[in-house]
Order: sequence, then C-alpha cells, then structure tokens
Amino acid sequence: MSDSRIGNRPLLPTPSRAGEGGTVTDGFAQAPSPLVWEGWEGVGRRPTAPATGRAPSPLVGEGWGGGVEQLHLIVPDWPAPATVRAASTTRHGGISPPPYDRFNLAEHVGDDPVHVAENRRRLAAAVGLPGEPAWLEQVHGVEVVAAESVCAPVAADATWTREAGRSCVVMTADCLPVLLCDRAGTVVAAAHGGWRGLAGGVIAATVARLGVRPADLLAWLGPAIGPDAFEVGEEVRAVFLALDAGNAGCFRPSPAGRWLADVYELARRQLRDLGVSQVYGGGWCTFNEPERFFSYRRENRTGRMATLVWLAAGG
Repeated sequence: MSDSRIGNRPLLPTPSRAGEGGTVTDGFAQAPSPLVWEGWEGVGRRPTAPATGRAPSPLVGEGWGGGVEQLHLIVPDWPAPATVRAASTTRHGGISPPPYDRFNLAEHVGDDPVHVAENRRRLAAAVGLPGEPAWLEQVHGVEVVAAESVCAPVAADATWTREAGRSCVVMTADCLPVLLCDRAGTVVAAAHGGWRGLAGGVIAATVARLGVRPADLLAWLGPAIGPDAFEVGEEVRAVFLALDAGNAGCFRPSPAGRWLADVYELARRQLRDLGVSQVYGGGWCTFNEPERFFSYRRENRTGRMATLVWLAAGG
C-alpha cells in the first residue's frame, strides 16, 4: 500500500478487510497525532484531509477512565467531488462515561450535556466543520428539511443543502445513515434509515428534494446493524415484501424462528430502483463491533454516532 498522509504526517495502515467494492482499512496508527482517520484506497481519490484540505487538529480524547484516547473517524469510501466533505464517527475520542463511553454526540440519551457539548466541539475541530450542524430530532419518519432552515433540532429524518458551509447530519446506533451527493458537487444530503423510515420511503423522499437526476447521484451507506444481527418479526418482513416482492432476498430465517434482515441490501435495492446506481459503503455491524460502535439493540442505554456531509466553502 502506498504511503498515505494527512498533511505531512504519515499514516501507518493496519490490517484490512474486504469492503463493498474494494478493500477498507480497519484503521490507521497515525504519528504523532492521536486523531485517526479510517478510509479506503480503491475508488476515486483518498482525501488527504477530508474536512479542510489541510492537516486536522491533533485532538486527544481524555476519556472517562482518565486516559488518552484517539479520536477515530471514518472517511466515506466514495468518489465524491472535491467540494463534498464527509465523515462518520465511532465511539472513540470523547469524554462521556459509561454507558455512553466515549464519543457520544446525542443530547437525548441521558448523557451529561457538558460531555455532549465537549464531544461535539472535538468533532467540529477535528474535521473543520464550517458551522453548527443541522441536528435533527429523529422520529423514524420520512420528513426531509433543508439544513439552512434548522436553527434548533426539528422533527425530521433527513436533511439536505446546496449551501456551502451548511452541515447535514444524522445520528445512529444501529439504524442506517445514508449520505448523498451529486457528481457535480452542488448538493448533499444525509438520511436516517431505521427500518420504519426505509419502509416509509425516507430515501425516496430525500432523493426527490435534491432536484438532481438520480443517475447523477452518489450514495454512501454508513455503519449500521449487520445482516447477521438484525433480527425482526414476520410483521417487519411483510411490510417490505408488500412494497416489493424482490425484498424477500433481504431476509433469511434466524435460529429463533424469526428473520434476519439486511438493511444495507434493502437500501441498495431502493436506491437502484430510484435510479441511483453508484452506491458505496456498507459492510459494518454496529451490534457485533462493540469496541467501535454504539448499538441500541445491544445495550439499549447507549450513545450515538454521527454521520455528516457538507459542501466546502469556496470549493
């Protein structure tokens, strides 16, 4: 693997795993900064500094145990144009104590607001956010709002913008974050895909708001519960089969006599049906990777990750 860098600091790759359409590295040991980017070397360019085009701040997570922890972020593995910036967080790099340990970004889960505010500050500094993200009050619905209209959290499950400097964000802890941008780098969006939202059409509603031919869009699927862990009842399967009989392939019987659902494939099918053929990401399991991700189904009382996308000012 070639020598990848953030600014003038080398990244030392750790072992890799197979990803959707390529090889995804499981992390990088970066010297000397404790900020870690996790990215992809396969399709398109690998951003040298995904947020700003320059080396990010060497942040240190002073965690609840009193130690120093790396702030670990995921760089979306899609060939987005240079104007599009995006990142997805893990549970590493913040100060929240258990059960929100450590990089919880949600205010509604019971964590100390002081901890959440500090974690959000660290995120903004790490990726160079141009302003306060358009935080939502996610309700597992299909409402889509413009990021520039969000001054305080509003009840919605997707946000979009054409304005540089406006950050779209969704929070998850098993549900599927979906990022969208166009090939020209003029519009971006983030959608929260719980099974109810996926069944209700949150992806279609988001695509419709962008005003771009679906064929000109790129999509990236962030960390979600995987197909070996997302057990649902017959009533959930029936909802998706009523929408499209072809969704039957997204479910397989579980040992408990229920069904294991593949939210990644459900989303890919919806995107393909809409005409979005360039779909990247997927392959994680928030439930089965407790050291990296929060999972509501695994822990119930837990934190939330954030997945963000924005247009660079002057890009």
